[in-house]
Amino acid sequence: MNKIGHPKKTELHITNELQTYLHAATSHNTRKAYQQDIRHFMEQGGLLPANASSLLSYLQKFAPSLKAQTLKRRLTAIKHWHTYQGFPDPTSHPLIRKTLSGISRIHGKPTTKAAALTVDQLRIISTFWKNGDNLSSLRNRALILIGFFGAFRRSELVAINWEDIHFQDEGITIMISRSKTDQSGEGQTCAIPYGRGELCPVTALQQWQMISKLQYGPVFRAINKHQQIQNLALTPLSVNQILKKVALETQLPHPENFSGHSLRRGFATAASTKGVPMVAIMRQGRWRHEGTVYGYIEEGQRFTDNAANTLLNAK
Repeated sequence: MNKIGHPKKTELHITNELQTYLHAATSHNTRKAYQQDIRHFMEQGGLLPANASSLLSYLQKFAPSLKAQTLKRRLTAIKHWHTYQGFPDPTSHPLIRKTLSGISRIHGKPTTKAAALTVDQLRIISTFWKNGDNLSSLRNRALILIGFFGAFRRSELVAINWEDIHFQDEGITIMISRSKTDQSGEGQTCAIPYGRGELCPVTALQQWQMISKLQYGPVFRAINKHQQIQNLALTPLSVNQILKKVALETQLPHPENFSGHSLRRGFATAASTKGVPMVAIMRQGRWRHEGTVYGYIEEGQRFTDNAANTLLNAK
């Protein structure tokens, strides 16, 4: 393989104020992921600035063990590093794109998706926590019901403060100051109405507030082993852990497949099976692209809107 030389750097004057704006342009989670990707590349002998030859060697080495999507993200991280450091982008070389396409064809695997939580499973979990005798059970029940019926991302869910919630006759509205699709902080509002029965998310939230006596700050906070409420909010990762643990405790199938995304995915899938229009599902979950929601709707209607079903049950 012919070596492709390292490019020369283009000098740019970056002031501290400009650096602050550049830093804010990328979310914390994305920036953290990019840093990990860059670190992995360098730990495997990669040098920065990189050239196309070193990137091709890296792709060849990890094609059998890493997902194509992971490799694509790592190339994106390397691309951004070069762009912001003033170097030409080595990932734009035609051989890089063609190699990545070939890796996808040879090693591509179906994407592992979080299990969609069903309403019946939600009821089982809610009853389990409702019969609990500690603060964690009350918090978790409110957490999962608000998360499900608000179709929240786990990062949005743990970021809710009491000041963001407004109780009304019909239910509650929750102001989401920032989210994955709203990095500029324009703000989005989620409305959750009162419901009948034990799955009412608003009632569960009111019970949590009454017992916890919290009025300000994070709604869903960490609780230590002595059942003492802490000042810090739960982390997004802890939402995953809570769901996996309760799925195991309530003997749901494949508990390892549940995560925070199971709430959001479960809401969209369940709503579609009840005939809720796509526009209403997108509004509640604050989705901007129909493609994602269509996947959930298709999953929820695999048997109800099935061509084979019509033939099998024809008289």
